[in-house]
This record gives sequence, C-alpha cells and structure tokens, in this order.
Amino acid sequence: MTEPKIEIEEEINESPRTNGFDPSIYDKIVEGCRLSVRMASQNEWRQAEIISRCRAPNGSMKFYVHYVDCNRRLDEWVQADMLDITTLRMPQKGGKKGAHLKEESRDSNETDAKRGGRKRKIPLVPMDDVKQEPSDIAPPIPTVSNGSTPSLRGSMSMVGHSEDAMTRIRNVECIELGRSRIQPWYFSPYPQQLTSLDCIYICEFCLKYLKSKTTLKRHMEKCALCHPPGNQIYSYDKLSFFEIDGRKNKSYAQNLCLLAKLFLDHKTLYYDTDPFLFYVLTEEDEKGHHIVGYFSKEKESADEYNVACILVLPPFQKKGYGSLLIEFSYELSKIEQKTGSPEKPLSDLGLLSYRSYWSMAIMKALFKFKRNRPTEDITVQDISQSTSIKREDVVSTLQQLDLYKYYKGQYVIVISDEKRQVYEKRIEAAKKKTRINPNALQWRPKEYGKKRVSYHYFLDQNLTSSFQAQITF
Repeated sequence: MTEPKIEIEEEINESPRTNGFDPSIYDKIVEGCRLSVRMASQNEWRQAEIISRCRAPNGSMKFYVHYVDCNRRLDEWVQADMLDITTLRMPQKGGKKGAHLKEESRDSNETDAKRGGRKRKIPLVPMDDVKQEPSDIAPPIPTVSNGSTPSLRGSMSMVGHSEDAMTRIRNVECIELGRSRIQPWYFSPYPQQLTSLDCIYICEFCLKYLKSKTTLKRHMEKCALCHPPGNQIYSYDKLSFFEIDGRKNKSYAQNLCLLAKLFLDHKTLYYDTDPFLFYVLTEEDEKGHHIVGYFSKEKESADEYNVACILVLPPFQKKGYGSLLIEFSYELSKIEQKTGSPEKPLSDLGLLSYRSYWSMAIMKALFKFKRNRPTEDITVQDISQSTSIKREDVVSTLQQLDLYKYYKGQYVIVISDEKRQVYEKRIEAAKKKTRINPNALQWRPKEYGKKRVSYHYFLDQNLTSSFQAQITF
C-alpha cells in the first residue's frame, strides 16, 4: 500500500485537482479510499469515501461515493473529473474496507434505573426559590436505556444488516408511483432484471412492481383495487388509515416492505410479514385512496413496541404526515390501554419527529394536570398513562427539555415562564394543523395467541417511572 501512495503523491505535486493527470491514476483509486469530491447537488467539495467503481461503456471511470458525516441518502455515482486527486488517501493497511467510515451514531447508555423501586416525593416550590446551591450536589438523574439494542424480530430488522459494498449502493435509479417520480435513497432487493432499468413502475394501490409504463397501464386496467387491502379503520377529512394483516395480505405487505426499504437505512428486509400489522395512511380523491406513508407494528411485542417501521414517502414529507402517523400509533395504544415506544434505533428524521411529538404530548399532559389538580404530585407513571408514551421515553424527554431540577435533596419538574409561553403557543398552533380525530377511529384490538410475560416486564416496575414530582411554573 505504501508504494502506490508515494507514487500518487509524486503525481499530485505536479498539477492541481485532476488536470494533467495520467488517466491510469484512477486505477489506483480503490474501495475505501478517501478524497474530496464535488457534490453534484450542492456544487461544493466534500470529503468522501469510495464505495465502489465501474467502467462506463465509453471507457471512462465512475465512482460510487459516500460523503463523510452525511446521511447515506446523499450517496451517488460521480464521474472521474469530480474527484480531487490531490487529496487522495489510501485505505489503512490491514483495516477492512470502509473501516474509517464514520458510522451513524448510536447511543449505548446503560440503564441504572433498576436501582430505585420506591416512589420519591418531590415538593412543589416557587420558581424563584429553585436555585442551584453549591451544597446541592445532585445524584445522577436516573437514566433509562434508549433501546438502541436491535430487535430480534422485525419486518425491517437491524439483525443481520449487511454492510457489504453491494447493499451500500443505491441500486434503483427511479420509481414511478402514482403521479410522482421519486429518486430512491438506499438499496432495496428488487429483482435484478428491474434494477438495471431507468425506472421501476409501481401500482399505487397493490404496490406491484412492473418494468414499463405500458405494462403498468395494462395492469391498472385489471387491478381491482382503488385503496390498500385490509380494513379501513379511520376516515376523516379525506385521510384514511387501512389496517393490513401481514399474514392475510402477504403479497401487499412484502411489496410495501420493498418500497419502504428504498427510503430506510440500517434495515434488513425480511419476507416473513406474518407477525406484523401495517397501517397505511392515504389521501382520497375521485380516483381512490393514494398511499402517503405507513407504519408497521408487531402483533405481539414483549418490548412494548407500538411501531416497528415508520415512513412518509418523499413527495408527502414536510406536510405533517409524520406527526400524524406517530399520533395515530399512540391512539391505538390508548385503546389497547398500553404504553408504547418505537423500535430503536430511529433514523435521524424519525428521531426528530418523535422528540417533537413527545415534547408536545408531555407538555400538554403537564399543563392539564397542573390545571385540574394544582396541589397534587404527579408521577412519571401518571404522564405515561395519560399519553401512552413509554416511561423511558417520558424520562428522556423531560431530561432533553431540561425540566428536571435538583432542589433541597429532591427533584422537581420546573417549567419556566419562557418555556410555558413557547409551548402554549406551539399547542395553539398545533390546533390548526391536521390532527387525528379519535372519534373517527373505529378499531378494536385483537388477541393474537397467548400473552407472553417476559422478565423485562418485571424489571420495568422498578424503573424511574416511580418518580413522583410536583410541577413548578
């Protein structure tokens, strides 16, 4: 490895960027190399890693690159003239390809919340009195695991997630779904004879994938569906939710997973959809119900997951549909009289959406509790039960919002006037947005076999949900 690097550096000293280079120098650029690449979408130079390379029919070289510290959805094929050869760094000797690629961050905090089993009273005190004194050395705020451990099951699971070069390369150039042409973000295992095409055509009702526009038109003439299969369990203001059983509607569920994988990273697709329910959100017009997004959940989850995968298709993002899907999942949990949480790890976009929802839901619960029972203590369990948000997520959200304060040897939940005003405005603004109408939800939970009791359940009884606090404004 040393000799090629020296040879390249000698070439580099002769001329800038790619001008004047012998084309054979590109043969030395192998998988795992790093160098600056001109990003096509932003027309700027960024550090990138070579994932793969190939030779075009005209003999020129193309390179598939991952931009360091950027999401993989920005990975792309670039021409050789977009590489800055002067910045080339060869892979470390003995290291595996891509070893220096910065992985998407995954927190690994261990829970120490198992220590406390008794409720601890926290007094309500005036906001002005809550000051951090030097003598107030607070013990660690009880933390909870963020659940980043991969699930053992899942229609889209972390288990067995392959990091080889093939699955890191986006293999579908374009899909046509309804009125939208969409460029995928990630690899999805569609049949190889389709991935070599310029575009894959997908029926927006049954999600069958086809090779041409003509084939799609023929299929649409025969396709009897004008909405997803399954039961319509929600309909309000031209938005509907359909519940699809992964066992009864296996073909649709598998096609949905293939489609979703194009936009979900760090997931491995499994074709066993039997243990899952899929909730598809649609927009209705005169032609039918058009898919907007979906979430899936296990029929039975020992870990209290109420979402396995969640996705809003790119043409419908930034319209509030992500929050709508999250809110709907918790409405189902309320009917089940359970608490729920999404499978971890979440994508970057997913984490932002969930944090936003948790913050709003918890603040609304605190305001309501303070208004109705101003002199009483509130527990994390109370917040969890009123929102159906799992206790660990309640605690992590309170910590993120910096609402825990240590005062006179105890914890209090302190909401400053500034934060109160901010969230009151956000709550008022949210009323104008599309929300789930619980009265329009026609659904009853089904029993899928015997209930399983796990040791994890008993551990939950000793988590920080036993905290009892008073709210200070």
